[in-house]
Amino acid sequence: MRIKVQQRYRRHRRIRQTIRGTAARPRLHVSRGLRGLYVQLIDDENGHTMLAVHSKQLGSAKGADVGDRVGKVAIAYSLGRVIAAAAKKQKIETVVFDRSGHRY
Repeated sequence: MRIKVQQRYRRHRRIRQTIRGTAARPRLHVSRGLRGLYVQLIDDENGHTMLAVHSKQLGSAKGADVGDRVGKVAIAYSLGRVIAAAAKKQKIETVVFDRSGHRY
């Protein structure tokens, strides 16, 4: 397992050499942890996080309009809708997706 983690870190460093977020087009960073999902919009030029949302802030996705999605997929869908709405308020239309060495 240790080799897999090292390979992911190598991929992450390689990817980050080419991906940079700006104020007009920030970097969308998604972290998956044991306690939930974290989504951030990061401006790398100024070195600060513009927006951040955690799945715990949503509560449960049961009341949200998630269609036929259930479980973690419903939470991820709701999280995406929340970060997109917050980005629209700040007039951010496009982002650069940072997959952090993961497959997707």
